[in-house]
Amino acid sequence: QVQLVESGGGLVQAGGSLRLSCAASGTIFTINTMGWYRQAPGKQRELVAHITTDDDTNYADSVKGRFTISRVNAKRTVYLQMNSLKPEDTAVYYCNADIVRWGGARSPYWGQGTQVTVSS
Repeated sequence: QVQLVESGGGLVQAGGSLRLSCAASGTIFTINTMGWYRQAPGKQRELVAHITTDDDTNYADSVKGRFTISRVNAKRTVYLQMNSLKPEDTAVYYCNADIVRWGGARSPYWGQGTQVTVSS
């Protein structure tokens, strides 16, 4: 069994900061790319950022320069530092990881989501 558990969401004023964390646990052999997605009410889920095992990163244009993704492989954890938050960043944020389990099975896994609300 594999789990991704997110934390760090909440309510913040525009211009403020939040840091999201996502820790993976279970029968994990290795974790490949990890990322964050978000889904606002009435909209499709969209990629926010992802990071490879070599720490190569990719960001949505809307968050470039404001958000930073990082990972600590020894802790099986990925972070999303969000600065200069805007009301349009309000969404449920989901962690995603490409995981290979002991035995070789490889699948994408999702966290349960954490709400981020930015007030104007």
